[in-house]
Amino acid sequence: MKRLTNTLIVISTLVALFAGPDRLLAGEDGEGKRTSNGIWIERRVEDMPDFEMGPFIRLEDGAILTVDKAQSALISQDEGKTWEKHAIFDDPSKYAVRPERALLRTRNGAIILAFMNDRERANWKWDPKISDSPDAQLPTYAVRSLDGGKTWQDLQKLHGTWTGAIRDMIQTTNGNVVFTSMMLLHDPGRHSVLTYTSKDDGKTWTRSNILDLGGVGHHGGATEATLVELRDGRLWKLIRTNWKVFWQAYSDDGGLSWRTIGPSTIDASSAPGMLKRLESGRLMLVWNRYFPEGKNEYPLSGGDNQWSEVPVSNHRLELSIMFSDDDGKKWSTPVVIARREKGWIAYPYVFEARSGELWITTMQGGLRVKLNEKDFVGG
Repeated sequence: MKRLTNTLIVISTLVALFAGPDRLLAGEDGEGKRTSNGIWIERRVEDMPDFEMGPFIRLEDGAILTVDKAQSALISQDEGKTWEKHAIFDDPSKYAVRPERALLRTRNGAIILAFMNDRERANWKWDPKISDSPDAQLPTYAVRSLDGGKTWQDLQKLHGTWTGAIRDMIQTTNGNVVFTSMMLLHDPGRHSVLTYTSKDDGKTWTRSNILDLGGVGHHGGATEATLVELRDGRLWKLIRTNWKVFWQAYSDDGGLSWRTIGPSTIDASSAPGMLKRLESGRLMLVWNRYFPEGKNEYPLSGGDNQWSEVPVSNHRLELSIMFSDDDGKKWSTPVVIARREKGWIAYPYVFEARSGELWITTMQGGLRVKLNEKDFVGG
């Protein structure tokens, strides 16, 4: 019997050793599984192999629309199994949509795409001597469709300055459309965030004040914001920083100006989050925490005025979610829904495909999963 017990221990050890790093990360209690591309996911999460990346919107006829890697709107009538292409631009040699973009269908049916034009990306030459790239250009654009994504119109450049990313767009209760953008500032080089607001379904736009929080570096300053409308009518923005937490800003006028600014209490690595108001009324946050779950350290980078002026955690091995019933005053315990030993899982998009069914896709890491809200919060 003792020999049999020892043999079983050896076999169990070998199984653990050869199960692969993602299996070890998941633990040995059966609480996780792998996606088709090898990412560990939490047991309540379902893989969506070979799926397109968000953001997604639901059309009036029930179809789903997203944008491909460059120049086309993709429409699916079968929940993403097959897609048909529709050109966004009359001259594709002049325009290409970067993967950091925002998409919205308004209550009147207008579809609005905000994006950076990769065809005009130019002069990114970071000079370590001055910690700046003075002539960098990557413009912010908006375009819209009034026929369900089949044709597009009202293409307009909103600014020509280097835009690090466009992450989020919402429609407020009063009908304003608001999306987040960025501008690279100079002397020294650092990023800032701003919003654009439209009161006419994306035909014209008004720029907000620029939020410059200081910092130095090609990833320094304020970057890659996400936003949501609170029940009291204010807009709340969470901003990626290099300072261990999201910074936050509030707007009392529908995104035209941002005046109340400061650090939040949500720990975050130097990576963007995604806030989402769900049909249940809850808020959901998807993001990368400052440290991996259960740890209080992670290798830091930066601090040399190149990446940033301070050492920073770029932890992107895990993607977490949490929920709030009271507009972000209190949050549920964070849950890691995806994990890797190497590589990144970051830049999430969230789509509520139907009430409580949430699709989460990422630009970095190729995560394509869905989960049910009730499995994590009940009710």
